[in-house]
Amino acid sequence: MTGWQAVRRLVPEVLGVLVRRYGLFDACEDAVQEALAEAAAQWPVRGWPESPRAWLVTVASRRLADQVRSDAARRRREEADALRTPPAGDVEAGDDTLTLLFLCCHPALTASSQVALTLRAVGGLSTAEIARAFLVPEATMAQRISRAKHRIKVAGAQFELPPPAERADRLGVVLQVIYLVFNEGYTATAGARLVRAELTAEAIRLARELHRLVPADGEVAGLLALLLLTDARRAARTAPDGSLVPLSEQDRTRWDADAITEGVALVTGALPRGPVGPYQLQAAIAAVHDEAATAGGTDWPQILALYTVLERVAPNPTVTLNRAVAVAEVHGPAAGLAVLAALSADERLSASHHLVSVRAHLQEMAGDREAARAGYREAARRTTSEPERRHLLTRAARLG
Repeated sequence: MTGWQAVRRLVPEVLGVLVRRYGLFDACEDAVQEALAEAAAQWPVRGWPESPRAWLVTVASRRLADQVRSDAARRRREEADALRTPPAGDVEAGDDTLTLLFLCCHPALTASSQVALTLRAVGGLSTAEIARAFLVPEATMAQRISRAKHRIKVAGAQFELPPPAERADRLGVVLQVIYLVFNEGYTATAGARLVRAELTAEAIRLARELHRLVPADGEVAGLLALLLLTDARRAARTAPDGSLVPLSEQDRTRWDADAITEGVALVTGALPRGPVGPYQLQAAIAAVHDEAATAGGTDWPQILALYTVLERVAPNPTVTLNRAVAVAEVHGPAAGLAVLAALSADERLSASHHLVSVRAHLQEMAGDREAARAGYREAARRTTSEPERRHLLTRAARLG
């Protein structure tokens, strides 16, 4: 772990100290970001402070005092608080991280706002870093984050864990946000890069922290396992020129064996505890892929069985799309194409390149080269990812 990675792990603690002391989540979050920017400018030149956490708390408190003081008495009180180094045990850092995750995933926010605010307030990423990751102008991302903080304020959200009755639903949103962050990093939706490693690493870090805080939750363990098992293939997933290498053609000796071992252990331990949720089932599918020494040795009947259960537990068109591939591997491409036929009218997939590319893959399996070539070209026109576009055009050219 680098020094700056360690500093980012301090962000929830520092923000927690300020919010508990002053309230004003939006102003406190801005102050912490300013303190991080000042640390990035000063520490490489002047050297690291003895206690980075205390330094960040002090500087962020000063910045906050500058923002919110309205009269001399209030200013003196806040500046006195800012200069006082908080005792090491004044907050429970783990509780603050979990509380911040719940706050950033408040139901008043849209999914994109939840992701952006989580990356900034819990992950410690700057607005510029988040904007680069999602390929939007920094000003656009700043407005998104500002609106998110305003909505939280208007909703009257407090810096506290939600009541037990709401916690399970809110935890599900937290898991979804971490999963969205990972997916955007693992397969960027647009741009020249297929993978944004900074996002996959941050998602895994957040999932690991969440698992540390609620180790008995099977879905939390399942999500961490899924991310580890998927990210284990990252090194083999792109060619030297940046183009995509499909799972069936990857050099499996380049997969991360330690990550696979950890992920398999997590999902193996979580499944028997029940109830089984979608993240555990997806992790189990990823484990079957990762444990196969060769593509030909993949246990497709087991994967099909898992997708069948997953479709029952969490039905959605993407699961059906993946089940169609498993059906084709077990029962032949015609059976897989029959499953896809039912998805053609689903508006959630109709504009996406995924349905078209999977259909082309199954048509290629069936020997319909002309239809497959046209399908790959159509999918290439629809995708906004340059590496995926090149891969699909390459597949079409191979059939020419």
